[in-house]
Order: sequence, then structure tokens, then C-alpha cells
Amino acid sequence: MTSSLVRGRPRHATAHIRVRVAHALVGAVAGAGWLAIPVLAVQEPATAAPPAHSAPEDPGDSPSPGESSAVDLILPVAVLGTAGVLIAYTHVRRSRRPSRAPGVVSAAPPAATPAESERQVREALVQADDSVRASEEELPFAAAVVDGPALAPFRRAVQAARTEVSAAFGLWHRYEEGEPADPGDRTRALVAVVGRCAEAGRLLDASAGELDRLRWNDVRHPLEVAEETFRRLGARAAGTRATALALRERYGPSVGARATGCAEEAMDRLVFTTAQLNEARRAADSGDDGRAVRQLRCAEGAMAQAGILVAGVDRLARRLLEAAALVPAALTGAEAVLAADTPAPSGADATLAAVRTELTAGPYDPLDALRRITRALVRLPGARSGVLDTAADLVARAAAGEAEDYVAVHRGAAGADSRSLLAAAVRTLAEGHPVEAAVLARRALELAERDVRAHGIPESGTGGTAGAALGGVLLGEEPDGGPPAAFGGPETRGRLRTGTD
Repeated sequence: MTSSLVRGRPRHATAHIRVRVAHALVGAVAGAGWLAIPVLAVQEPATAAPPAHSAPEDPGDSPSPGESSAVDLILPVAVLGTAGVLIAYTHVRRSRRPSRAPGVVSAAPPAATPAESERQVREALVQADDSVRASEEELPFAAAVVDGPALAPFRRAVQAARTEVSAAFGLWHRYEEGEPADPGDRTRALVAVVGRCAEAGRLLDASAGELDRLRWNDVRHPLEVAEETFRRLGARAAGTRATALALRERYGPSVGARATGCAEEAMDRLVFTTAQLNEARRAADSGDDGRAVRQLRCAEGAMAQAGILVAGVDRLARRLLEAAALVPAALTGAEAVLAADTPAPSGADATLAAVRTELTAGPYDPLDALRRITRALVRLPGARSGVLDTAADLVARAAAGEAEDYVAVHRGAAGADSRSLLAAAVRTLAEGHPVEAAVLARRALELAERDVRAHGIPESGTGGTAGAALGGVLLGEEPDGGPPAAFGGPETRGRLRTGTD
């Protein structure tokens, strides 16, 4: 049986032993050679000419020829021995190189595998997108205490960073679609994505310190602004609950569930905001400005997300009204297109018949009805004109808006894939392809919802902290949720961990 000591020894341990032996031999022979030099210097006659006044040496004192030749051989033999050991040592060193001995681990770090490189790219995309989103959320609060001209450079920095991130998502989306195909070009594409993300972060990091200087000269003014914003938002959020109930009654349970979910999350963020504002006020009154700034930024981030959720419900209500008004005309237009274009796409007739039945069967989702109508005719030329084109555009804007809101308030869990598809949906809609954009946006929402389920839904009774971490209001780096996300890139966005003096 193999000894446990042997089993525990690394495979290259024997190579290390050989090197140690070679080191010892080199030291021993070199030491012997150097020790022999003084002896030889004593035994051999001086080579320098004797002084003029010295007496001639007695021939009897000179060494015999045999003795002289033996002494003369000592130093050359020592040198040759040392050289031989050095040659052996060099051979051992070369034999340990990875290029000469397969299986030996190199001291240099190995190149990242494609899977590892892709994982790093996903992390860079999420971090850069989070940084831009948090910076965008802070600017409206900064605008309440900083005048427009002074705030303009920060708006430009955010816009430039957003442009870099959008380009990075575009490169990543093409990469996932298989472009480019050449392995070398694909590697360079990943490098370009990371470079774009790094540039976005650099732009925001470079501006973070100056924004702090402008914002936090006197924390009491921003605190008063936040408290007033909270009061207005609280009144709106209370109305959102009533709106959600009305949507459920008019358009059915699926629409009502979406609106109710947004209303409940908005209230969760506001519960968190209440606690943070109270702590910020106590800190400011006690003179602890650093803690006041930290808690105030927590409150501002939560209010920004509550505002997104409340506005999302209001926008959904308006778009449902608009869609409900369009459905009859879109259905009639679609039936006319099918009658004029033959053969009809598979299943198109059945889809239109199902939608017409829903119009008289009770509450239904008009946005979903328009989505099915426009998708059924997407390949027909007549689908891109008149009311059908208007319907497709409305569906795409609604889908992209819903996905955008969901990612924004769940960015602590939403991954790179959902964000990439969302960015692709926005680009596709801008290029004039609403039906395709709606498909991408719906898929982005599905992936984001999957990410949230995998992350875990916050439980009630946490004071909103878990929801704030899920939303990315808190960076989630510590048991209490970590520091608030502040304006800045990866290097500066968590700078309020211990407060700002």
C-alpha cells in the first residue's frame, strides 16, 4: 500500500528534490574550490620577482617535480568539477520546463478558457450597467441642490457611459448570435466588450468625487428635498393600489397581478425609505454628516425605484386604454390583409378568431390581443401599414417599457442575458422592427424573472432591506445589505460604506 506521505506529495516534488541536490552539490564543490585556493597559495612559490637584496633560495627547499604537478592539478580539477555540476544543474532546470516536460504546472497563470472569459464579460456588463443606472437615479436628486450648468458635466458623463455600455451589449449580443465566427475574432470581441465596460466605469469614477463636493456641502438641504419627495411619492403610491384593483376588474387577473405586484414593491421600497430618512435625520441632527449622507443615499435610491414602479402602473393603465381602442380596428385590418394575401400564415385565421371571441367573452388583455394579431401577420406585406403598424409599435413600446422597469428595480438579481436582450429590443425598435422588438423584450422579461426566482423573493418583515438589496439600492456586500449604490463606476460606487465626512 502506498504511504499517505507519498500520496500527499505533489507530482513535481521529485523535481524539486533533484534541484535541491544540485544546489547542494554546486555549493559543496564551489566551497571546496575556494578553500583550496589559500592552500595552493601557501604551497606554490611566489610568481613575483624577489627583492634585489634577498638571498638566492636554497635548491633544497623547492618542491620536487612530482609534488609540483600534483599541486598544480588541484585547482583545475576543482574548476572542472564545478563546471560539471553546473552543467548537470542546468540540465535539471531545463527538464523542469513545461515545454520540455509535459504535465508539469507552469508558474505563469494559465490562459482563461472561453467559458471563464464569457463569465468575466457577463460580470463586467452587469457591473457597468448597474453603475450607469445608479448614477442616472442620483442625478434628479442632485439637480434639486445643484444648478443646471454645474450639473451638466455629470449628465454628459452618464450619457457617454450609457453609450459605451450600449455598444458593449451590442457586441455581446452579436457574439452570442455566433458573430464573428473566427476564434481569434471572437476573443477580440470579448476584449472589446470588457474595454467598453471599463471605459464606462472610468467616465463615472472620474466624476464621482466632484459630484460629492457639490452635493454634500450641507447635508440638511438634500435631506429636506428628499423628505418632500417622499411625501409626494407616498401619496402617489397610495393611489397605485386603487389603480391596480381597477385594472384587474377591467382587464382580468393577469393584468391585475402585474399592476398589484408593482404597487406592492413600491410600498416595500417606501417602507425602507421611511427607516432610512429617519436615521438620516437623527444623524444630521447629531452632527454625524457621514452617516447622514449614507442613509440619505439609501433613501434616495429606494425612492427612485418606487417612482419607477408607480410610474409603470400609470403608464400601463394608459397603454391598456390605447390598446383597447385599437383592437377592433386592428382585428378588422388583419382580416382584410389575410383575405388579400394568400396563402395565409399557418394558424393566423385561428388566432384572429380567438381574439374576436375574447372581445365578447369578458375581461381580456388588449395589449396581449394586439401582440397576437401583429405576430400572426408579421410576414405579410400588409402588416406594416396603417393601424397594424400602429398596433405593433404600441405593443413593442409596452413590452420594452415593462422589461426595462423590471430590470431597473431588480438589478441586484437580473443577469447579463436579460439585459443584453433588453438592449437588443431597444435597438430593434429604433430600427423600425416593432414585432421583433416585442419578442426580444418579452424574452428579456422572462429571463429577468427567472433570475429573480433563482435569487429568491424577499420575505416580508425585513423592513424593506431585502427588497432594496434585490433592487440594487444596496450593493449587497455585507450582511446588512452593504453600502448604498452611489454615482460612480466600479471603483467609487460603494464609497459610502463608512459614510462621507
